[in-house]
Amino acid sequence: MRRAIVLTTLLGAGVAAMVAQPAPESSMASAAKALVSMLDDGQVKKIRWPFDSEERFNWHFIPRDRQGLSFRDMTEPQRQAAMALLRAGLGEKGYSKAETIRSLENVLRAIEGRAIRDPELYFFTIFGEPGSAAWGWRYEGHHISQNWTIVGGKAIATTPAFFGANPANVTDGPLKGTRALAAEEDLARSLVTSLTEEQRKTAITSEKAPNDILTFNSRKAAILENVGIAGSDLTTAQRGILISLIEEHASAQSPALVAARLARVKADGPGVIRFAWMGSVEKGIGNPHYYRIQGPSFLIEYDNTQNNANHHHIVWRDFTGDFGVDLLQEHYEQDPNHVAQRQ
Repeated sequence: MRRAIVLTTLLGAGVAAMVAQPAPESSMASAAKALVSMLDDGQVKKIRWPFDSEERFNWHFIPRDRQGLSFRDMTEPQRQAAMALLRAGLGEKGYSKAETIRSLENVLRAIEGRAIRDPELYFFTIFGEPGSAAWGWRYEGHHISQNWTIVGGKAIATTPAFFGANPANVTDGPLKGTRALAAEEDLARSLVTSLTEEQRKTAITSEKAPNDILTFNSRKAAILENVGIAGSDLTTAQRGILISLIEEHASAQSPALVAARLARVKADGPGVIRFAWMGSVEKGIGNPHYYRIQGPSFLIEYDNTQNNANHHHIVWRDFTGDFGVDLLQEHYEQDPNHVAQRQ
């Protein structure tokens, strides 16, 4: 109860409702087991990998060959089971974003005529035994890479977490007007345009945006230059926009995992979190821009520069928790069974 009150005070009333939701770890384990039970031997070989495999760290968001089991290689009942797993990890809001992003492959195929633009080329990969002491899974394809690490029945990592969208704003065809990641752009522009001239001198660090997110697909994210405007230098209203923006990025997970992400943000302290903008503040296609939100423990990067600035790349990184590496090591050092094995 106390945790819900603290989160409500610092990060908004919506978070308290998230805390009350059931933990997703058992739902993910059950859904993963159900999916594997429906697969034949060949499919199992594709989807199952050892937990300590290097493949667990082989993430990317470009269209490329991938390990795992794709929608293309599933029957319809298997696809439904895979979707149940995806819903368990992402929650309904994140699931909706992921499905909208996947649907954009049809738009790209119509524009480009390339077979690689295929909404069935999205892959599920399970590392270790679902429900065991340490396991994880990944959902990945063009513009999506979502990773979960579960240790001791707790999701200790939900990063790297990448979403992208091309086109960011569909301008023609049956999906005209679709903006898969609209709030991530609109809230940030609302914040930067609310800044005074003096505040902009600190917040806007370059008139030119970088060509992509700076951390790209690095295995471990490095803390970027500590630039931009600090939360402590924003007005109450501006801090409210910043918190709403962070919550929007965090919300692409099941509710309990959202609450865990926001609890770490709260632990950083809103005053030390920095917001940095690069590029144009003007709205609309043709205005390249980038922003990042960085605290002591986390980083959110957003870039919209490619395809005439109609192409989103967004990632959430955890400086100590990507793939659960650092937290997993801490768990092993404290776990009595592992301590006994080392003695």
